[in-house]
Amino acid sequence: MTSTSSRPDRTRLSLPLWTERYAAPFAPMTASEMAARGWDAVDVVFVTGDAYVDHPSFAMAILHRSLEQAGFRVAILSQPSWTSCDPWRQFGRPRLFFAVSAGNMDSLINHYTASKKVRNDDAYSPGGRIGLRPDRATLVYSQRCREAFPGVPVVAGGVEASLRRLAHYDYWSDTVKRSILLDSKADLVAYGMGEKTVVEIARRLAAGETVRDLRDMRGLAYALGASESPPPDDAAVVLPTILPQVPPPPESHATPKRGRPWLPEVIVIPSFEEVKADKMAFAEATRFIHSHTNPFNAATLVQYHGRQAIVQNPPVVPLTQAEMDQFYDLPYTRRPHPSYREPVPAHEMIKDSVTIMRGCFGGCTFCSITAHQGRVIQSRSHESVLKEVKKLAADPEFKGVISDIGGATANMYTMRCTKPEIEAKCKRLSCVYPGICKLLGTHHGPLIGLMKDVRETPGIRKVFVASGIRMDLAQLSPEYVKELAAHHVGGRLKVAPEHTSPKVLDLMKKPNVDNFGVFARQYQSASVAAGKPRQQIVPYFIASHPGSDLPAMIDLALYLKRNGYRPDQVQDFIPAPFDIATCMYYTGIDPFTKKPVAIAKGLNDRKMQRALMQFFKPENYFEVRDALIKAGRADLIGGCDGLIEAQPPKEALEARKKQANAAVRGDHYHTVANPAKGEKPGERGAGPAKATGYRPGRKTQRRQDGKKKGKGGSGPP
Repeated sequence: MTSTSSRPDRTRLSLPLWTERYAAPFAPMTASEMAARGWDAVDVVFVTGDAYVDHPSFAMAILHRSLEQAGFRVAILSQPSWTSCDPWRQFGRPRLFFAVSAGNMDSLINHYTASKKVRNDDAYSPGGRIGLRPDRATLVYSQRCREAFPGVPVVAGGVEASLRRLAHYDYWSDTVKRSILLDSKADLVAYGMGEKTVVEIARRLAAGETVRDLRDMRGLAYALGASESPPPDDAAVVLPTILPQVPPPPESHATPKRGRPWLPEVIVIPSFEEVKADKMAFAEATRFIHSHTNPFNAATLVQYHGRQAIVQNPPVVPLTQAEMDQFYDLPYTRRPHPSYREPVPAHEMIKDSVTIMRGCFGGCTFCSITAHQGRVIQSRSHESVLKEVKKLAADPEFKGVISDIGGATANMYTMRCTKPEIEAKCKRLSCVYPGICKLLGTHHGPLIGLMKDVRETPGIRKVFVASGIRMDLAQLSPEYVKELAAHHVGGRLKVAPEHTSPKVLDLMKKPNVDNFGVFARQYQSASVAAGKPRQQIVPYFIASHPGSDLPAMIDLALYLKRNGYRPDQVQDFIPAPFDIATCMYYTGIDPFTKKPVAIAKGLNDRKMQRALMQFFKPENYFEVRDALIKAGRADLIGGCDGLIEAQPPKEALEARKKQANAAVRGDHYHTVANPAKGEKPGERGAGPAKATGYRPGRKTQRRQDGKKKGKGGSGPP
């Protein structure tokens, strides 16, 4: 830990006057900015794949401000060029450690669509430009840290590292990969939300402890060396005696047994080699991992990779309300770093939003929010939220409209288990599936009061709710639905029933689609009562989720037609690392029941499912027709009850023609010169024509010089 500069005129970067009143300066992004702060070195270098935005919705901002409040000097290395380690050396050797994150998203999900095509933009980069971070950014950044300053501890975190901390299925390579700890060479992975974790790491390293001394911390995963790792058969017995003791949870949640120290239960899950070779072993490992996510009863998990053991300590205990307030009340500028000349799209979307809670007890199998933020809801105080709203209202650039007030969900604010002693023992993956737990506190009163006070704050004209509404909870509070319809919707309310098939919804851990129908009628009635009868509800559905076959998607398409829904966008299932649904996708097995699950893996099957969700679009006509014929539902082609017309519309024929032309454009065909127009005989663009050759440009007529197909050669390329 180091002291701040004694020269006040050099402790601040140039900021607008309003920002000077409400915010502290940005962290330095360059050596010259570090010098402008009067610093000769920094304690922590935070390496991130995102543009540097000092807003609490961005990980680098909330972690930097948390460390800064604790008295540490932090530099931000944002989207560095990774072709050399020179950018990593510009701040000098960090006194404590490198903190590495791929950004707010997994870098591969950031780069590629569900069809594995390169995305056209990057919302977390200036101007939405692509190519400013590498694939598998955590690996690349961590290795550059090692190269720049050998011996400096490297702590990886963020979504990418958190969800790859153990052996995992990688959709983009279609393989099972080992823990990111081994491939990145990071000393530690801090998984989950990391404010308390990163500050504790900094304090303990500053006090002279080593990285090995930190292995008693919650929320960490690390690799034991081969010499440290006991034989797998003895691990559950030996490891508790050689690992540091894990402190007990708060007394309000659990009490250690008398007469013995608090020692973690240790469970050895199937090894990397086992889960790579056996899909049933992969499913079993997934079951163990997700059964030990409750921080009050989770075991220490050990997974062997060869002779090395990867150890995952129990999750961090959820933040208290006072801790949430502490981190969100820090002096953020709420702006991108002033060096950027182009807007950062993600910031433009969330700059006027206010986070009121984190975590989600929904436990949807396709979603990473619960895995990353935890199942226990952590809420800010009423006063803390209003303080941020008043600060926002004082900003001269603010237009008076709060774009969202919510978090991981819109309506779980202050909701917790009403029996802490039961919560400490509970292994349930979802508090709302298959039904809402009778011990869950579902009162919307605190949220309704907060929404009312926020919209009545001077300087606030409108407050929208853009976070996802949990419909089964909202139905329990007609007053909340009335408030929502009357004051917080901009004409269209987005909700996510996800599917119509009971078997698919069961695999998703989502309620029956009838639940959506009940909520839709309740919301429409509330809109009419508020004098806004034209407000619409926009449902979101997912294509190609495990369990969703063509008959299930056809039923979904029929549901959309009957109810007059025409989705503008299609959500295509992407198997993100760590998710339960990803396990189903890879193994074809439900990890909890061990029953087989239908999977749409082929590109054509996935395209058909996407097309069925937008059956009304002419360009999807032929794919929808193929899907109906393949599923034996040709009765839905033509007629009043059909999904599509009997004959393809003109637009469908034109779209297919364009697709066919695009498929043969460029290198897929050869253009031949026309001698009648004075062109030299041969292929256009192939250079001077040869006298002989199997193809233009070949020296001989043989397929491969000196070799014959089947005798050391491979035939024509």
